[in-house]
Amino acid sequence: MIRSVGKAMRLKRVIDREGVSIICALDHGMTSPTFLEPLADITTRTSETVKGGANVIMMSKGMIRVAEPAFAPTTSLALLLSASANPDRPEPEIVQIAEVEEAARLGADAVVLFTALGTGSEPGMIRTLAGVGRACEALGIPFIAEAEFPTTYASVSELKDRYGFEYLRRNVRLCGELGADIIKTNWPGDEKSFAKLVEAANGIPVVLAGGSRLEDAELLRRMELARTAGAIGCSVGRNIFMHSSPEAITRALSHVIRERWPATRAMSALQEELGTVAAR
Repeated sequence: MIRSVGKAMRLKRVIDREGVSIICALDHGMTSPTFLEPLADITTRTSETVKGGANVIMMSKGMIRVAEPAFAPTTSLALLLSASANPDRPEPEIVQIAEVEEAARLGADAVVLFTALGTGSEPGMIRTLAGVGRACEALGIPFIAEAEFPTTYASVSELKDRYGFEYLRRNVRLCGELGADIIKTNWPGDEKSFAKLVEAANGIPVVLAGGSRLEDAELLRRMELARTAGAIGCSVGRNIFMHSSPEAITRALSHVIRERWPATRAMSALQEELGTVAAR
C-alpha cells in the first residue's frame, strides 16, 4: 500500500513500534444519550489513561483545548469528526462536525469517523465516508473508520440479534474500500466471527471496540481473543473512563495486547493493583 510520507510518519505514532494501537475513546460527550459523569474532568481521565499505556486518545476539537496538557510527548490525538444526532433513538443520525483540515491544525495524528449503515441516511453516510477518505489522502492524515452497529449503547448480543453479523462485515469492507487506514469494529460474539471481520478488512489493521460496560474479566478475554484473531489493538471508552481505576484497566489492556499476556494473568495483576489502591 503506497502512502504519503505524512501519513506514514503519523501512523508510526498511532501504531507503535510493536505494531500495536491502544486507543482510549474520550469522545462520548458527542455520542452518548446522557452526560457521563466521569468525563466532567477530561484532563484527569486523559492523564490516567496515558499513564496506563494508551498511545492514542480519541477526542473532540473542543476538549483537546482543555486536555492537551495531559498528553505525553508521544501520545497521539485522534480527532473525532462526527457526532450522533438524537442518540437516544435506536439508530441515531451521524453528523460530520469537523474537517480533516482542522485535525491537521490541531496537531492530530489521525481522524475518526463513526460509520452507521442500513438507515435512510446511508447514502449520505457513504458520501461522508468517501469524502473523509479523500481528504485524509490529500493531507496525509491517517483515517480511523468506526465500522460499528448504528448504536453502541446496547449489549453485543442485543445488537447482533438486531442487525446480524453480515451488517458488521459489510461495514468493515466498505470502510476499507473508501480509504480507512485503521478499522474499529464491534465484538461479533466469538473469535471465529471476529477473524472473518479481520479477513474482510483485507490487510487493513483492525482494532476491537470496547462497547458497553463489561466485567473486567470479560473485557480482557475479548481482547485476548481478538488479538489472537488478528486485531492490532483496541479502542475502549466507557470500560476505561467509567472504571474505578482508569489507569489500572488501561494497563491491564496493554498487558494483554502489547505484551501478549493471557487475559487471566492480566486480570490477576489488575485485581492485585486495585487491592493495593483500595488499601491506601
